[in-house]
Amino acid sequence: MKRVIVCLKQAVDVSQLKVDSATRQLITAGAPKKISDFDKNALEEAVRIKEKNSGVEVFTVTVGSEDAKAVLREALAIGADKAFFAYDPSFQDIDTLGTAYVLTEMMKKIGEFDLVLCGEASLDSFSGLVGSRLTELLNLPQISSVRKLSVEGDTVIGERTCEDAIEIVKANMPALITVTREINQPRIPSLMMIMKASKKEIVTWTAADLGIQKEKLDSKIEVIEVLAPKTERKKVMITGETVQEIADKLAKALIQEGVVGR
Repeated sequence: MKRVIVCLKQAVDVSQLKVDSATRQLITAGAPKKISDFDKNALEEAVRIKEKNSGVEVFTVTVGSEDAKAVLREALAIGADKAFFAYDPSFQDIDTLGTAYVLTEMMKKIGEFDLVLCGEASLDSFSGLVGSRLTELLNLPQISSVRKLSVEGDTVIGERTCEDAIEIVKANMPALITVTREINQPRIPSLMMIMKASKKEIVTWTAADLGIQKEKLDSKIEVIEVLAPKTERKKVMITGETVQEIADKLAKALIQEGVVGR
Protein backbone atom coordinates (compact mmCIF):
# COMPACT_ATOMS: atom_id res chain seq x y z
CA MET A 1 0.00 0.00 0.00
CA LYS A 2 1.29 3.40 -1.01
CA ARG A 3 -1.51 5.95 -0.92
CA VAL A 4 -4.82 6.59 0.88
CA ILE A 5 -7.17 9.36 -0.28
CA VAL A 6 -9.70 10.83 2.13
CA CYS A 7 -12.74 12.80 0.97
CA LEU A 8 -13.41 15.76 3.25
CA LYS A 9 -16.36 18.12 3.32
CA GLN A 10 -16.41 21.52 4.93
CA ALA A 11 -19.79 21.40 6.66
CA VAL A 12 -21.84 23.83 8.69
CA ASP A 13 -21.55 23.14 12.41
CA VAL A 14 -25.17 22.09 12.95
CA SER A 15 -24.84 22.46 16.72
CA GLN A 16 -24.35 26.20 16.18
CA LEU A 17 -27.30 26.76 13.84
CA LYS A 18 -30.11 29.11 14.80
CA VAL A 19 -33.73 29.01 13.66
CA ASP A 20 -35.96 31.89 12.62
CA SER A 21 -38.92 31.43 14.98
CA ALA A 22 -41.36 33.04 12.55
CA THR A 23 -40.48 31.04 9.41
CA ARG A 24 -38.75 27.97 10.98
CA GLN A 25 -35.98 28.42 8.40
CA LEU A 26 -32.39 27.71 9.38
CA ILE A 27 -30.11 30.73 9.66
CA THR A 28 -26.88 29.60 8.00
CA ALA A 29 -25.37 33.05 7.38
CA GLY A 30 -22.35 33.45 9.61
CA ALA A 31 -22.63 29.91 11.01
CA PRO A 32 -19.22 28.37 11.81
CA LYS A 33 -17.91 25.58 9.59
CA LYS A 34 -15.74 22.56 10.29
CA ILE A 35 -14.66 19.20 8.87
CA SER A 36 -17.78 17.05 8.79
CA ASP A 37 -17.61 14.69 11.78
CA PHE A 38 -17.78 11.41 9.85
CA ASP A 39 -15.10 12.66 7.45
CA LYS A 40 -12.84 13.39 10.41
CA ASN A 41 -13.28 9.74 11.45
CA ALA A 42 -12.23 8.72 7.92
CA LEU A 43 -9.16 10.95 8.13
CA GLU A 44 -8.20 9.57 11.54
CA GLU A 45 -8.46 6.02 10.20
CA ALA A 46 -6.26 6.90 7.22
CA VAL A 47 -3.61 8.37 9.52
CA ARG A 48 -3.71 5.22 11.68
CA ILE A 49 -3.17 3.08 8.56
CA LYS A 50 -0.23 5.31 7.67
CA GLU A 51 1.27 4.89 11.14
CA LYS A 52 1.04 1.09 10.88
CA ASN A 53 2.44 0.88 7.34
CA SER A 54 5.67 2.68 6.48
CA GLY A 55 5.79 4.53 3.16
CA VAL A 56 2.06 5.23 3.03
CA GLU A 57 0.99 8.79 2.24
CA VAL A 58 -2.40 10.33 3.02
CA PHE A 59 -3.98 12.85 0.64
CA THR A 60 -7.27 14.69 1.18
CA VAL A 61 -9.65 15.91 -1.53
CA THR A 62 -12.27 18.61 -1.02
CA VAL A 63 -14.78 20.40 -3.22
CA GLY A 64 -15.94 23.61 -1.62
CA SER A 65 -15.96 27.34 -1.19
CA GLU A 66 -12.94 29.58 -0.99
CA ASP A 67 -12.92 29.60 2.82
CA ALA A 68 -12.45 25.82 3.02
CA LYS A 69 -8.66 26.14 3.33
CA ALA A 70 -8.99 26.64 7.09
CA VAL A 71 -10.38 23.13 7.58
CA LEU A 72 -7.77 21.73 5.19
CA ARG A 73 -5.05 23.10 7.47
CA GLU A 74 -6.69 21.19 10.31
CA ALA A 75 -6.64 18.02 8.21
CA LEU A 76 -2.93 18.50 7.55
CA ALA A 77 -2.35 19.03 11.27
CA ILE A 78 -4.15 15.77 12.08
CA GLY A 79 -1.74 13.90 9.81
CA ALA A 80 -2.56 14.25 6.11
CA ASP A 81 0.51 14.77 3.90
CA LYS A 82 -1.08 16.92 1.21
CA ALA A 83 -4.49 18.50 0.59
CA PHE A 84 -6.16 18.95 -2.80
CA PHE A 85 -8.89 21.57 -3.09
CA ALA A 86 -11.27 22.14 -6.00
CA TYR A 87 -12.85 25.58 -6.10
CA ASP A 88 -14.76 27.18 -8.95
CA PRO A 89 -17.89 29.39 -9.15
CA SER A 90 -19.55 26.63 -11.17
CA PHE A 91 -19.30 24.29 -8.16
CA GLN A 92 -21.45 26.50 -5.95
CA ASP A 93 -24.80 24.69 -6.18
CA ILE A 94 -23.81 21.20 -7.31
CA ASP A 95 -25.59 18.18 -5.81
CA THR A 96 -24.10 14.88 -4.63
CA LEU A 97 -23.64 13.55 -8.16
CA GLY A 98 -21.83 16.72 -9.24
CA THR A 99 -19.63 16.54 -6.13
CA ALA A 100 -18.77 12.90 -6.83
CA TYR A 101 -17.94 13.79 -10.45
CA VAL A 102 -15.53 16.55 -9.43
CA LEU A 103 -13.92 14.30 -6.78
CA THR A 104 -13.50 11.59 -9.42
CA GLU A 105 -11.66 13.97 -11.74
CA MET A 106 -9.46 15.10 -8.86
CA MET A 107 -8.45 11.52 -8.08
CA LYS A 108 -7.73 10.81 -11.73
CA LYS A 109 -5.43 13.83 -11.80
CA ILE A 110 -3.69 12.75 -8.58
CA GLY A 111 -2.91 9.34 -10.02
CA GLU A 112 -2.63 5.91 -8.41
CA PHE A 113 -4.13 5.14 -5.00
CA ASP A 114 -4.94 2.03 -2.98
CA LEU A 115 -7.78 3.13 -0.76
CA VAL A 116 -10.43 5.86 -0.66
CA LEU A 117 -12.01 6.66 2.70
CA CYS A 118 -15.20 8.71 3.15
CA GLY A 119 -17.53 9.42 6.03
CA GLU A 120 -20.80 7.55 5.60
CA ALA A 121 -22.67 10.88 5.51
CA SER A 122 -22.24 14.57 6.27
CA LEU A 123 -23.95 16.05 9.32
CA ASP A 124 -25.44 19.00 7.46
CA SER A 125 -27.29 17.25 4.62
CA PHE A 126 -26.94 13.60 5.75
CA SER A 127 -27.74 12.23 2.29
CA GLY A 128 -25.05 9.54 2.44
CA LEU A 129 -24.87 9.48 -1.36
CA VAL A 130 -21.43 10.80 -2.32
CA GLY A 131 -19.51 7.65 -1.35
CA SER A 132 -21.74 5.35 -3.39
CA ARG A 133 -21.80 7.69 -6.40
CA LEU A 134 -18.02 8.00 -6.24
CA THR A 135 -17.66 4.22 -6.13
CA GLU A 136 -19.70 3.89 -9.32
CA LEU A 137 -17.77 6.59 -11.16
CA LEU A 138 -14.39 5.14 -10.14
CA ASN A 139 -15.55 1.55 -10.77
CA LEU A 140 -14.32 0.38 -7.37
CA PRO A 141 -15.56 -2.20 -4.87
CA GLN A 142 -17.20 -0.57 -1.84
CA ILE A 143 -17.69 -1.51 1.79
CA SER A 144 -20.14 0.85 3.46
CA SER A 145 -20.84 1.83 7.07
CA VAL A 146 -17.63 0.28 8.39
CA ARG A 147 -17.02 0.41 12.14
CA LYS A 148 -13.71 -1.52 12.13
CA LEU A 149 -11.11 -1.64 9.37
CA SER A 150 -7.92 -3.58 8.71
CA VAL A 151 -5.53 -3.96 5.79
CA GLU A 152 -3.93 -7.30 4.92
CA GLY A 153 -1.62 -7.27 1.91
CA ASP A 154 -3.65 -6.22 -1.12
CA THR A 155 -7.01 -6.61 0.60
CA VAL A 156 -9.04 -4.49 3.00
CA ILE A 157 -11.38 -6.00 5.59
CA GLY A 158 -14.32 -4.07 6.99
CA GLU A 159 -16.65 -4.92 9.85
CA ARG A 160 -20.13 -3.45 9.60
CA THR A 161 -23.19 -3.65 11.83
CA CYS A 162 -26.49 -4.77 10.31
CA GLU A 163 -29.88 -4.79 12.02
CA ASP A 164 -29.49 -8.25 13.55
CA ALA A 165 -25.94 -9.28 12.65
CA ILE A 166 -22.35 -8.19 12.18
CA GLU A 167 -20.90 -8.57 8.70
CA ILE A 168 -17.21 -8.91 7.89
CA VAL A 169 -16.52 -8.01 4.27
CA LYS A 170 -13.25 -8.33 2.34
CA ALA A 171 -12.40 -6.45 -0.87
CA ASN A 172 -9.39 -6.25 -3.12
CA MET A 173 -7.73 -2.86 -3.36
CA PRO A 174 -8.13 -0.29 -4.73
CA ALA A 175 -11.43 0.03 -2.89
CA LEU A 176 -13.66 2.66 -1.34
CA ILE A 177 -14.76 2.52 2.28
CA THR A 178 -17.35 4.65 4.08
CA VAL A 179 -16.94 4.74 7.85
CA THR A 180 -19.15 5.37 10.87
CA ARG A 181 -18.41 7.33 14.03
CA GLU A 182 -17.81 4.09 15.96
CA ILE A 183 -14.61 3.34 14.04
CA ASN A 184 -12.38 5.63 16.13
CA GLN A 185 -11.99 8.77 18.20
CA PRO A 186 -10.29 11.46 16.08
CA ARG A 187 -7.18 12.96 17.64
CA ILE A 188 -6.75 16.59 18.60
CA PRO A 189 -3.61 17.93 16.86
CA SER A 190 -0.83 19.18 19.10
CA LEU A 191 0.78 22.60 18.72
CA MET A 192 3.77 20.96 17.00
CA MET A 193 1.47 19.21 14.51
CA ILE A 194 -0.31 22.50 13.79
CA MET A 195 3.01 24.23 13.15
CA LYS A 196 4.17 21.45 10.81
CA ALA A 197 0.86 21.70 8.91
CA SER A 198 1.64 25.28 7.92
CA LYS A 199 4.50 23.95 5.78
CA LYS A 200 2.45 21.28 4.01
CA GLU A 201 1.04 21.87 0.54
CA ILE A 202 -2.53 22.71 -0.40
CA VAL A 203 -3.06 22.26 -4.14
CA THR A 204 -5.94 24.27 -5.61
CA TRP A 205 -7.64 23.31 -8.87
CA THR A 206 -10.35 25.03 -10.90
CA ALA A 207 -12.88 23.46 -13.23
CA ALA A 208 -10.55 24.21 -16.15
CA ASP A 209 -7.61 22.51 -14.41
CA LEU A 210 -9.68 19.35 -14.01
CA GLY A 211 -11.23 19.42 -17.48
CA ILE A 212 -14.72 19.52 -15.97
CA GLN A 213 -17.64 19.28 -18.38
CA LYS A 214 -20.05 21.92 -17.09
CA GLU A 215 -23.15 20.04 -18.28
CA LYS A 216 -22.29 17.21 -15.85
CA LEU A 217 -22.58 19.66 -12.96
CA ASP A 218 -26.27 20.32 -13.57
CA SER A 219 -28.12 19.41 -10.39
CA LYS A 220 -30.41 16.39 -10.62
CA ILE A 221 -31.84 17.06 -7.15
CA GLU A 222 -33.90 20.10 -6.18
CA VAL A 223 -34.23 20.93 -2.50
CA ILE A 224 -37.63 22.57 -2.13
CA GLU A 225 -37.43 23.66 1.48
CA VAL A 226 -35.58 22.96 4.72
CA LEU A 227 -37.49 23.78 7.90
CA ALA A 228 -36.91 23.12 11.58
CA PRO A 229 -39.59 20.94 13.21
CA LYS A 230 -42.36 22.64 15.13
CA THR A 231 -41.68 22.86 18.83
CA GLU A 232 -44.74 24.03 20.74
CA ARG A 233 -44.87 24.05 24.51
CA LYS A 234 -47.97 22.53 26.14
CA LYS A 235 -47.95 25.23 28.81
CA VAL A 236 -49.27 22.95 31.56
CA MET A 237 -49.13 24.38 35.06
CA ILE A 238 -49.07 21.97 37.98
CA THR A 239 -50.41 23.28 41.26
CA GLY A 240 -51.09 21.84 44.69
CA GLU A 241 -51.41 22.55 48.36
CA THR A 242 -48.04 21.02 49.29
CA VAL A 243 -44.70 20.33 47.66
CA GLN A 244 -45.36 16.58 47.89
CA GLU A 245 -48.70 16.94 46.10
CA ILE A 246 -47.09 18.97 43.30
CA ALA A 247 -44.24 16.44 42.99
CA ASP A 248 -46.71 13.54 42.77
CA LYS A 249 -48.72 15.29 40.05
CA LEU A 250 -45.54 16.12 38.11
CA ALA A 251 -44.32 12.51 38.29
CA LYS A 252 -47.72 11.23 37.12
CA ALA A 253 -47.75 13.70 34.19
CA LEU A 254 -44.23 12.72 33.11
CA ILE A 255 -45.16 9.02 33.19
CA GLN A 256 -48.33 9.66 31.15
CA GLU A 257 -46.28 11.55 28.54
CA GLY A 258 -43.76 8.69 28.35
CA VAL A 259 -40.89 10.94 29.43
CA VAL A 260 -39.99 8.59 32.32
CA GLY A 261 -40.87 4.99 33.07
CA ARG A 262 -42.85 3.67 35.99
